[in-house]
Amino acid sequence: MAFEAFRQRIGSVIGGFDAAQSHRRMRGFRASRAHVNTLIAAAGDTITARARWLVRNNGYAANAVEAFAGNVVGEGIKPSSSIADAALKEQLQALWLAWTDDADAEGLTDFYGLQRRAAREVFLSGEVFVRIRPRRAEDGLTVPLQLQMLPSEMLPLDMNRTLPGAGLIRQGIEFDRIGRRVAYHFLRRHPGDLTDPGLAGETVRVPASDVIHVLDPVEAGQLRGVSRFATAIVKLFTLDLYDDAELERKKIAAMFAMFITSPAPETALEPAEEDLEVEPGQVVRLDPGEDVSTPATPDSGSTYEPFQYRTLLQIGAALGVPYGYLTGDTAKGNFSNTRIALVDFRRRISAFQHSVMVFQLCRAVWSRWMDVAVLSGALDLPDYERERRRYQACAWLPTKWDWVDPMKDASAEILQIEAGLKSRTQALSERGYDAEQVDREIAAERKRERTLGLDFRRPGSPAKGPGEGGPENTGQDEAEGESDDHGEDADGKPVPKDDA
Repeated sequence: MAFEAFRQRIGSVIGGFDAAQSHRRMRGFRASRAHVNTLIAAAGDTITARARWLVRNNGYAANAVEAFAGNVVGEGIKPSSSIADAALKEQLQALWLAWTDDADAEGLTDFYGLQRRAAREVFLSGEVFVRIRPRRAEDGLTVPLQLQMLPSEMLPLDMNRTLPGAGLIRQGIEFDRIGRRVAYHFLRRHPGDLTDPGLAGETVRVPASDVIHVLDPVEAGQLRGVSRFATAIVKLFTLDLYDDAELERKKIAAMFAMFITSPAPETALEPAEEDLEVEPGQVVRLDPGEDVSTPATPDSGSTYEPFQYRTLLQIGAALGVPYGYLTGDTAKGNFSNTRIALVDFRRRISAFQHSVMVFQLCRAVWSRWMDVAVLSGALDLPDYERERRRYQACAWLPTKWDWVDPMKDASAEILQIEAGLKSRTQALSERGYDAEQVDREIAAERKRERTLGLDFRRPGSPAKGPGEGGPENTGQDEAEGESDDHGEDADGKPVPKDDA
């Protein structure tokens, strides 16, 4: 308290920053000085629960999650091995492709589907856990390895204690004395899944070497993830309530009811036990002496649409998703400003792809997969133990994004390649393909075309070399040359063959 008083006194003397003053405008601004780990421990589970509720019940929230996951993963972030031996690389890539169908321990999707689910979970709850599950040879997998995805709720935020031998557990993560992660203490059963009887509250210790923790930390020293909905939950929920109120207003305004008051009967009517419900076109008889007055329901007016638009812009900014992706509304943007928004969005997505998905998830899975493939005999790599780092070198290729006008983009890319501003290898990598594999496929197709006498390349295209013609055209020219009825005289002038 003495230090706080001293700090305020110094600030009042020096002036300092307005943002740190306690004048009238900032008097009610009480910012917490707690570390992000403390804040997540106190509110993380509530934020995640509310985010999941919104995605299940709010169309904008559901659209934002799908837009994010779809752009991060697309058809999959795929590996391209850096092994120089073409035959060995092709064998490796074929084995990986076969294993991707076996990757999911639940058997619901392939490895690239797991990538998409991981991206959704990181957006929703800020983190996701992937447990590496070794399998037996008799399980019949191409490589005896599978991945089990665990949501953030499976690791308790309130598990904090000191362990014998200078170790400690913080938010369910076990650390050694120098701060390395050595294990995760997962719940055996999801705390909210009441369909799974027994094992409630029990935990199991899983070594950190068998767990991939995928998160996008926002502050230094952060241990657990926080939902990207944290800054948008209040506005999304309030806007949902406002929309519901507007719908009810329109529903009531659409009601047309007629109320008739009858003369008093000889025998008094007994009071009704239920409230009167009004339906469209309803004619209602009232008891004598009763009257009903309905208030005039005001229209939404001209402020509804601008208010919705500005609020959704704020929600889109909080989620990091463009307005069009959030709402599906493409009428409010032209080509230029839509492209500007998409360029910024895709830069953010690209950063997330490489710093989170590739670095944390893909690299770890690839490394473990190669180890298991070699140990199980599914893959034969000479001197793998000594050359492990060289064999595991790999480039991860995300799916290329398409623009509104792919013809212009393709033409611009061809010009860049022809001008030497980029290579075909780079262009193919940006499209999510391995250049060597594409070249082998093109060579095989050209060979098959020549064998069958086919040529689908249009004349003058970059794919057709100068002076190159199809087999059919060449044969036609030769035939025309033989049947030509003109010859040449001594001066080279054409004359009929008979005269020559």
